[in-house]
Amino acid sequence: MKLLKPFLEQQGFVMLDGALATELERHGADLKHELWSAKMLIEAPEMIRQVSQDYLLAGADIITTATYQASFEGFDKVGIDRARAGNLMQLSVDLAMLAREAFWSNYENHRGRLRPLVAASIGPYGACLADGGEYHGNYGLDREALVDFHRPRMEELAHSDADMLAFETIPSKLEAQALIELLADFPQRKAWLSFSCKDELHSCHGELFAECAALADTSDQIVAVGINCTAPQYVVPLLESAGSISKPQMVYPNSGEEWVADEYRWSGTAVGSLSAASWYEAGARVIGGCCRTTPDDIARMRAELNAHLE
Repeated sequence: MKLLKPFLEQQGFVMLDGALATELERHGADLKHELWSAKMLIEAPEMIRQVSQDYLLAGADIITTATYQASFEGFDKVGIDRARAGNLMQLSVDLAMLAREAFWSNYENHRGRLRPLVAASIGPYGACLADGGEYHGNYGLDREALVDFHRPRMEELAHSDADMLAFETIPSKLEAQALIELLADFPQRKAWLSFSCKDELHSCHGELFAECAALADTSDQIVAVGINCTAPQYVVPLLESAGSISKPQMVYPNSGEEWVADEYRWSGTAVGSLSAASWYEAGARVIGGCCRTTPDDIARMRAELNAHLE
């Protein structure tokens, strides 16, 4: 909570960044690959740094690393050994920190801002499958197996220079429980916990979001809890359903389009403007965007929140 408290006290909200992978694609990256955005850690790390810096300039208070799709198992599948995979994960943190330092080295960027934070992204088990598993969570794994999967990457990133960890797009209560259990082995670390949801009440796996969000109150290490990569029209009812949670609520939805995993593409139609002010009124204090959102969206949402709170 201390990590977010200065932002909440000075601004009334914390502004997250937006999409990484789809923004990399807008810059020309070809991510039709099982490593997805992590592929660019190998091919074009400077592009990742530039996207992070773009989000900082747009108004992000926290930028996330390119490790959502990164796992030791995933890197191994494409012939990258454990030592190099660990180095690539550390590189992802270094790139975000370089973007932050470049941004903060310009004193003009201090006006009305606090020094931004870097969050090391930890995606769900389904992300490493590259089959859209983060949108259903039907892995057939028990809690112990999920802990075993997440441990190596969490250990790597817990010993990085990132300010915090980001458990994101978690589709099930079971996987969230595994992550919280594992986080306790790294007591110096704080994390946020964010679920993918399929409708106004339920996680993608089918549990009530309110029950999933309540897990945040079982751990002093969880600093915020909420929803990401979820259709924007579900945000307000989801937030309202979990209104009794004591931790700050967060939301960073996607554009409203749906991911077609076997074709590596998005389908459907974007909902249009993301309504940061309405999410704030529904209880969210940590706000940003996920897939298919851009620095322009982040700039607009920050301006909207500033105007709303004047």
